[in-house]
Amino acid sequence: MSDLSDLDRLHTPYSPLICGKDDDEGEEEDSEEEECRPPKPPPIDNVMIHMVPEGSKSRWSHIDDLDSFFKQVYEYHQKNGFSVMILREFMELIQFAFIVFLTTYLWHCIDYDLLFNKKPPSLSFERDKKLKLSDCVYSFGVCVQSFTLTTWFWLFISFSFWTLRVISFCYRIFQFWDIKSFYNNALDIGDEELHSVSWIEVQKRLVEAQTKHSMCIHKEKLSELDIYHRILRFKNYMVAMVNKDLLPFYLNIPFIGDTIFFSQALKFNVEYLLFKSPWAPFDKWHLKEDYKRLHKKKELSESLQSKILLLALLNLILMPVILLYQIVRFFFFYVELVKREPGTLGVRKWSPYARLYLRHFNEHDHELKTRLNRAYKASNTYLDGFVSPVLAVIAHNAAFFTGSILAVFIVLTVWDEDVLSVEHVLTVMTALTGVVAFMRLFIPDDNLVFCPEKSLTSVLAHIHYFPVSWKGNAHTSKVMNNLQNLFPYTFVFLLQEIISPVLTPFILIFYLRPRAPAIVDFFRSFTVSVTGVGDVCSFAQMDCRRHGDPHWQANRSPDGGLNEEGLHHVKAEDGKTEMSLVHFALTNPDWKIPETAEPFINALKEQAGKDAELLPTLAEEENPLYNSLNSLNNVGGIYANLASSTLLDINSHQHHQGTSFLLGAPQGASIIAESSQKPPPPPSLLCSRVVGGSSSLAPPPNLRQDLRRLGLEYTAADMSFSALYLHEMHYRTITRQNTVISGGRRTSFNELEEESEMEGPLIQDLNNRLVASSTDS
Repeated sequence: MSDLSDLDRLHTPYSPLICGKDDDEGEEEDSEEEECRPPKPPPIDNVMIHMVPEGSKSRWSHIDDLDSFFKQVYEYHQKNGFSVMILREFMELIQFAFIVFLTTYLWHCIDYDLLFNKKPPSLSFERDKKLKLSDCVYSFGVCVQSFTLTTWFWLFISFSFWTLRVISFCYRIFQFWDIKSFYNNALDIGDEELHSVSWIEVQKRLVEAQTKHSMCIHKEKLSELDIYHRILRFKNYMVAMVNKDLLPFYLNIPFIGDTIFFSQALKFNVEYLLFKSPWAPFDKWHLKEDYKRLHKKKELSESLQSKILLLALLNLILMPVILLYQIVRFFFFYVELVKREPGTLGVRKWSPYARLYLRHFNEHDHELKTRLNRAYKASNTYLDGFVSPVLAVIAHNAAFFTGSILAVFIVLTVWDEDVLSVEHVLTVMTALTGVVAFMRLFIPDDNLVFCPEKSLTSVLAHIHYFPVSWKGNAHTSKVMNNLQNLFPYTFVFLLQEIISPVLTPFILIFYLRPRAPAIVDFFRSFTVSVTGVGDVCSFAQMDCRRHGDPHWQANRSPDGGLNEEGLHHVKAEDGKTEMSLVHFALTNPDWKIPETAEPFINALKEQAGKDAELLPTLAEEENPLYNSLNSLNNVGGIYANLASSTLLDINSHQHHQGTSFLLGAPQGASIIAESSQKPPPPPSLLCSRVVGGSSSLAPPPNLRQDLRRLGLEYTAADMSFSALYLHEMHYRTITRQNTVISGGRRTSFNELEEESEMEGPLIQDLNNRLVASSTDS
């Protein structure tokens, strides 16, 4: 029993373990320990199967693989229909063949000595004739004869891979045609309408199509969450694994320290190993039965470790080919782009790790992309404020020296264009241009006013997830590095992708392989069977009672039957369960919130109402609602207008109820209120149904029109406010928790800072008020 991990001892509510003998084994266990396994599936007699009359069946009735079907429906919509999808995949085939052909041709079929004038032309070459490019090209026979064994291996692997892609392409043509027919006939959406029909509308028609066509045999009606579960079944597991720190991987680089490494190639290997390979734990939409049994853990862990080792060895064998392809592909794609726009490599982009860490459970790709695009400008503004003074001086002088030399070459070229014919002059000018553009990245803008707290608040309003220690520490390099890991420079991204073929085999062996037992534990502990859907990640159910964090909830009930150690294993980190639930409810307004989620939603509404009532009686900085509105105001633009209008709306309600409140009044200002009448709670957080009253489920028409006119979706604005409000509540909850009451004494601010790693004037002021109130009492 001592060998069991914490996850082994933990019996989650989603996977109740039944202790007893395994009927399938047919023999007694030698150990005294009872064998625990998930309950057996119910007999077929207890399963409800929706029968469809033969006459009403359509070609889309009782689809065998609904996961793949719904994924193709989603992909068809996002990629703009049949013609665009076929053209894109066809051009990808042509592009791959072109890269292989051009690389081989440049390596073996060009006479570079003649091209660079390092040897005289052949005897048959006429002296007065100008050298042509065709004169520097070997004949086909000579070219093929120069192929080495490595070249033939490169061509064989490339051709084999290309042939598989051609077969897959032909198969997908028939799949896409079937999806096209489904859109045109079952959903009544033509390809020419796809660009004007949102995914939410397609999803509504999918739900309606279930009634007519009975695509799912196990359920008469489909819900929005059912569709999300099928499309994002494996993606939700990846998000949960990142949330529970099974992924990504940290490499200790000398002089740099621990660095997150999670390239696209490594991500592909992990997904293939766990979800798509023949030995994956999943068989389509079901987790294999062995993974649900505790006594199989050791056997499965050893098997998974061996499969990881085989995959790593395969990556090691193919490493030269993959590495060469990566280098060539990035070379062809970026060299021309860098020549045209030298600052391209200094542009930031969201990393593959960020796209998992920042993703909500049950969030589609297009939803995540839109959200991160909104955060792009604010993230750049924040990170641009962190420039090392030493590096700025070096970059400024380096730009001056290289720029001066470049200016001389430009003047000489303008004076006499024959200067360009001098050997390597054009190369030097190109290199100098790139160096100048790169150095400019490290020179701060003289007109920039750096407000780290305000800038990072604007980022948080869009990305929704960030370590809580940033509050009051936005000016520190530690917080900056946290965001920089999510939002690196393009050249850092390219460097990781290029060296990924070299590092991936070793990461699989030395980092992923030791985690095999934890991965087996994860799948057993966090998998739940949903009727009509199959096995899904239990976190994707967004059940705040089972996977929620009490510190992120208004109605805190910390134990709920589990001790703190057990709660740590089953709860989602960073408030992801609560944030995902709010996001899903806002994104899908027709979704019926389940009973398990209603207590959290109702408590959130009630807390918002209480904060509105306390707005005149508390100092503004002590009110989460006010601070959230103030944070939204810092985002700027239409967000600031929305925050101001919401505050005015709350104050107008208070004024009509006999409450006199001066917005922004200093502490100690007189407050006149009628104790017999309480101001009503705000209709919502920006009038949404999630935190608002039941009577206001939609924004006012004029507000909706203003948002559309300014290019901002109402749901996005509401979610930004909801995220800020949840963060504010969580921050205050852990602050109160770290304030220990012992014999009428409260902990000092220094002790609080050591425990929570937070500091700032807001917490200092709050702590002083708490100490003062304790002394007065």
